[in-house]
Amino acid sequence: MKLVRYAIGGEIAYGVVEEGTTIRRLVGSPFESLATGPINHPLDRVRLLAPVEDPQVIGVGLNYVSHIKESNQVAPTIPMLFMKPGTAVIGPEEPIVYPREGKNVHYEGELAVVIGRKTRRVDEHQALEHVLGYTCANDVSERVIQSAEMKMGCLLVGKSYDTFCPLGPVIATGLDPTNLDLTTRLNGQVRQQINTSDLLFSVARLVSYLSQAITLLPGDVIITGTPAGVGPVKPGDVIEVEIFGIGVLRNPVVAEA
Repeated sequence: MKLVRYAIGGEIAYGVVEEGTTIRRLVGSPFESLATGPINHPLDRVRLLAPVEDPQVIGVGLNYVSHIKESNQVAPTIPMLFMKPGTAVIGPEEPIVYPREGKNVHYEGELAVVIGRKTRRVDEHQALEHVLGYTCANDVSERVIQSAEMKMGCLLVGKSYDTFCPLGPVIATGLDPTNLDLTTRLNGQVRQQINTSDLLFSVARLVSYLSQAITLLPGDVIITGTPAGVGPVKPGDVIEVEIFGIGVLRNPVVAEA
């Protein structure tokens, strides 16, 4: 099942994509029920939004073996975590704004996990039962600021500018997060290509680990880390993150006005 959050005629709603061409509107939120009503829309007549509204976003650093090697880093013994504010989240086709302070802004294609129900102290073997589904993410990062912050043992602004967390285009349910192909393209050229089997800490491990300390709520998002091949962007570029079974998250880059 592919779930979308969309806008049409001044309304915002959730729906299910049927046969790739039609959206059947949900009665309410997918975090309450997946029941559909009588309203449907042609997919090409709506504007797809970020699949969750104003989520808490938890990021994971150095979580692909390939990226650890690329960065010449030591593999973490526990997940290396940070957070992004909901104000960083944008949807498909929305522009990533290259900030005035930006000197070296990078793309990071990632698998995102959307929590489906309240989760606290869940066992790793049951963790995936608490996941609604998966979407594509781009963990946009300003490396100069990030580096300065990390030297002080913190990480926030370099990851958290407005528009620095594109999500979408859908929440796909029923996928196996241990075996998904991820590809990132910059202006049509492949820059990242990996299978999620390369993750150091699996989705189940991340959900379980986080839930021991934090009550995860419906709509919370975990972005699971990026593989090797990260690199810079500039205004005028277009970034696409594609994950098998989910689709393509496409965003242009524009300079801040």
